[in-house]
Amino acid sequence: GRPRSPLVSPQLQDSAARRARHTCARRCSPTSSPFPPARPLAHRLSRRRDANPVPCCCIPTVPLAGPAKAPMLLLLRLPSPSCAIVGARYLSAPLHRPLALPSDRRWCTPFRWISRGRPLSSLSDGELDSKRSVQQSEIIFLGTGTSEGIPRVSCLTNPMKTCEVCSKAIEPGNKNRRLNTSILIRYTNSVGRFNILIDAGKFFYHSALQWFSLFGIRTIDAVIITHSHADAIGGLDDLRDWTNNVQPSIPIYAAMRDFEVMKKTHYYLVDTSVVVPGAAVSELQFNIIKEEPFIVHNLEVTPLPVWHGKGYRSLGFRFGNVCYISDVSDIPQETYKLLTACDLLILDALRPDRSSTTHFGLPRALEEVRKIQPRKTLFTGMMHLMDHDKVNRYLANLKETEGLDVQLSYDGLCVPVSLY
Repeated sequence: GRPRSPLVSPQLQDSAARRARHTCARRCSPTSSPFPPARPLAHRLSRRRDANPVPCCCIPTVPLAGPAKAPMLLLLRLPSPSCAIVGARYLSAPLHRPLALPSDRRWCTPFRWISRGRPLSSLSDGELDSKRSVQQSEIIFLGTGTSEGIPRVSCLTNPMKTCEVCSKAIEPGNKNRRLNTSILIRYTNSVGRFNILIDAGKFFYHSALQWFSLFGIRTIDAVIITHSHADAIGGLDDLRDWTNNVQPSIPIYAAMRDFEVMKKTHYYLVDTSVVVPGAAVSELQFNIIKEEPFIVHNLEVTPLPVWHGKGYRSLGFRFGNVCYISDVSDIPQETYKLLTACDLLILDALRPDRSSTTHFGLPRALEEVRKIQPRKTLFTGMMHLMDHDKVNRYLANLKETEGLDVQLSYDGLCVPVSLY
């Protein structure tokens, strides 16, 4: 008597309904599904007010920060045909409460079962066991690549197809696909939850299109700038979508030397008097920071001065026991004292063989990890010579031989953190 879903054929619905009467009641048999068996927990889908609850153990559920959209949820991998009607019938409606993923992984994967979107995936090397709190602070990697991103057009159009990483990067869900290095800090305190962005580079809007709706991110409550290269500030103009449609303005935190560059590259955002009346531009509030701690929405942020090439100063940042250094060629001696007792280090590692004049390579980055001795390290800013799976296999061996807990990050990775 239930209405049929236009997303599933009547034959499939009728067949699935018959099977659901006995299959879901006894939980899906591991032998009847090509996918991993569900945990022995009774899960229930959130339902519409006019619908009866449908218990089903075989549909993995996901925590959502906001109302779920049907196209996103319909990508769920259903372990057996008996769940198809349930998935189409009940996942086509907005969810009225968050769903919980039965996972004990601290390196959280709220959408592990989505076939294409991969905001998080299993990090088999050095995972920390902890239950993910819906209100816990977290870091979302919006981009982990170089200025031109990966894949490169020149590699894809090369008739010889010599670049294995770029060829892999065009595959849906491949972790070698990387946009400009950037993270979003979802900081939760007693007041509420705040989205603090570090860097808005050339590909920022593409990253936002891919990840913001998936993670339920609506506002940008602050932007912190590491340096004034295009891969860090090239997307400031795209913030107009937020200031025109979501919120009145966005505070920007940058060093004076970087603000001076922005006065030239984004003059119309700094001096709005030159804007033609009626033109819609980003409404930004610039705040000059020094190389000393400052407060963003009650979160203390400590600048970590580093060199990004000879004579060019860039900033990393420490918040809580997380240290973020995305663009670095050398670390001044006075900065090391700010890196003590670091639980999570996010560090620049451009290429596998050597450093460049402006970035750490993997060998130098590992030297710094041994010196700083963080509990966990995630590398970022990788070019197309860094194959995600191959490099991570090499890094996994270092944990066995040296006790170094290091891995490559990837676009869409979400890491729960404690910020205080």
